[in-house]
Amino acid sequence: MTPATATAAPEAEAPPTGNPAAPGTPPALPAFAADLATGVCGTAAPLHPTSPLTGEPTVLMPGSNASDVEAAFTAAKAAQRDWADTPVSRRAAIMLRLHDLILDRQAEGLDLVQLEAGKARRHAVEEVLDCAINARYYARTAAKALRAHRRGGALPVLTRTRELRFPIGVVGVISPWNYPLALATAEVIPALMAGNAVVHRPDPAGMLSALWVRSLAIEAGLPAEAWQVVCGEGTLIGPLITGLADQVSFTGSTRVGREVAAEAARRLVPASLELGGKNPLVVLDDTDLEKAVEGAIRGCFASAGQLCMSIERIYVPQSRYDEFLARFVERTAALRLGIGGDFDADMGSLASARQLDTVTAHLTEAVAAGATVQTGGRHRPDIGPFVFEPTIVTGVTPGMRMFAEETFGPVVAVYPYADVEEAVRLANDSAYGLNAAVFSSDNRRGEAVAARIEAGAVNVNDGYAAAWGSIDAPSGGWKSSGLGGRHGVDGLLRFTRVKTVALQRGMDLAPRYQRPGTESAAWLKRMTFALRLLRRSGL
Repeated sequence: MTPATATAAPEAEAPPTGNPAAPGTPPALPAFAADLATGVCGTAAPLHPTSPLTGEPTVLMPGSNASDVEAAFTAAKAAQRDWADTPVSRRAAIMLRLHDLILDRQAEGLDLVQLEAGKARRHAVEEVLDCAINARYYARTAAKALRAHRRGGALPVLTRTRELRFPIGVVGVISPWNYPLALATAEVIPALMAGNAVVHRPDPAGMLSALWVRSLAIEAGLPAEAWQVVCGEGTLIGPLITGLADQVSFTGSTRVGREVAAEAARRLVPASLELGGKNPLVVLDDTDLEKAVEGAIRGCFASAGQLCMSIERIYVPQSRYDEFLARFVERTAALRLGIGGDFDADMGSLASARQLDTVTAHLTEAVAAGATVQTGGRHRPDIGPFVFEPTIVTGVTPGMRMFAEETFGPVVAVYPYADVEEAVRLANDSAYGLNAAVFSSDNRRGEAVAARIEAGAVNVNDGYAAAWGSIDAPSGGWKSSGLGGRHGVDGLLRFTRVKTVALQRGMDLAPRYQRPGTESAAWLKRMTFALRLLRRSGL
């Protein structure tokens, strides 16, 4: 589908002028971009992605076939042995140098993220900073997390028990197009810090961003063979990776995530999955509406809504519904749309014709079934090939795809509610549970409501960044939004195997209770006395 054939929402529901356009010129493709393609392990027919900002081709990418993927795993496996023997302090030093290189050359990363994902530059910033933060966090925390830990033994003093951590081997990372830099490194960096090698399949639309940060990691000292990159459509490359990896990390749709999980289960290898979301925002009746509107703007329209944690449902108390909606519509209608390589635009473009088609289809169907577009709702080819206005919809009901399915675009439905009990019930009425938000002027009340929402992350007085940016805390989905999670110490330890080593001293446990007769009975009596004593001692 081309922009010209996209189905437009009814013009009658949109304002006569639409969102203003921000002036600006798209960033130029960096001169070094073609060199990045040499980092792909591929000998098959090339792929030629295009930029959503202009519709123009970017860089010809070597395609990878089954032999290329096998070769990548063979090379990664060989490199992993030496990498696992590299002291954690040495790995950490490399990641800290990577952190500095990302910040030093951030303009390159911003250009590539914009060119590949289409987002406004202010939203591309999130990706560059997130990548640097991940590198620093795991460089600083890995040594403590991965070292041997003493654990309580079977018998105090007589049993010495240690927990040891080992890398899993070669981790297969499948990362998406919507956050081509942040969602690649969020998995690759901790996998490498744990001593694994990686075979990475970025989405073809996000190859340059992933290859750019890989090149910086190699410049920082990472052995190139430890981070292999393959290129190809997911239907071809995905099964090859899940069939060869010692562990699989997948970020993408729930439908494909189920297939990845099934193959991992068949092979009995671990898998972590971050999948879809239909994320709610609850406005409580004591909220400062101006702050809630600003939070909703960021939560709904960052990266043109192409964010797994993006808000797609807003619940407002009936007593404040009209006022909130009026303010929200006014602010949304004023957002500036643009594809420039500067910071003037409030929102950028959708990433592809496919996303434009999905957003348009959801909206057109909802309007035909009785929903009302309060603002937005139009494709804006006058600004860029896939630019779509930020859109607010009311009257969305069950049966419409927009009600329950992830739209993954700059479209949000607003609903009234009678009381907090109904708000919580409506927020939880979803197959998904990735992210949520609660706005309240009473922090304790906001946190109390947040604790009742069924999601892996809930932000109070913020749309998504507070939880996502708290990198020391785990981030993962409930229900159909995924398995496992990234960030925090758990985000590192999931890329390890755990081993318990227990040393027994002074008493040979097993033979004592396996012998027949009175000796076994006497042993049981002594052990019963010891356990009662331990119970009383509080140990």
